[in-house]
Amino acid sequence: MKKKYGIIPALDCDQLDDAVRLTEQLGRHDFVQGFKVGFSLGLTYGLPAVVRALKAHTHLPIIYDHQKAGTDIPDTGALFARTLKRAGMDAAILFPQAGPRTLQAWIRALQDEGIEAICGGAMTHPAYLLSEGGYIVDEAVLEMYAIAREEGVAIFVLPLTKPGVSRRIVNHAGLNHDCTIVSPGFGAQGGNPVSFDFVQRHYLIVGRALLRADDPVKYVNGIEQQLRGADEE
Repeated sequence: MKKKYGIIPALDCDQLDDAVRLTEQLGRHDFVQGFKVGFSLGLTYGLPAVVRALKAHTHLPIIYDHQKAGTDIPDTGALFARTLKRAGMDAAILFPQAGPRTLQAWIRALQDEGIEAICGGAMTHPAYLLSEGGYIVDEAVLEMYAIAREEGVAIFVLPLTKPGVSRRIVNHAGLNHDCTIVSPGFGAQGGNPVSFDFVQRHYLIVGRALLRADDPVKYVNGIEQQLRGADEE
């Protein structure tokens, strides 16, 4: 079975016009699977206004990445979920570094509001995991994914720059072919999706390179051709 690829543009900019322009150009592109909104647009313009502006040009999911959500007490998960629901958000990314009770509470709060919960735990940059010289215990990250899977999460964030770590997570948490993997680390960070031969449905989060592209449609077409060509080799 061929691997299914796609991309999710990361709208990590501080001008709503730039985000709208990119969404207008790519909102109906077959290779684009959704658009990711971060704190910069949310704090500058407010999430309801951002979502309205983007959804005028696409029917694809709008994903909120709080950078990082899921790091507070369990009780605030419901407030977070209600806020996103009122804004019209379709999905949200959690990085549940505050422990398993927060993880479970925030996932369930999002599910109760009909918002797709997407879970991460490992990040792309060096010195994040304890084994890399960072603060986050490797085994704890494995459990983040495993518990999220038990809670019914089917979309997970794995770092493209760390295929060995990502493979270990997939195997430990049982992220089978029913799951979707989304990965930051493509482009400026040099991650290679071909190294992720252990996942079936793989969407790349593309930010800086796409935002700087003179012709975003041409840039996305190039990624699509590159990945489909690699899959046929």
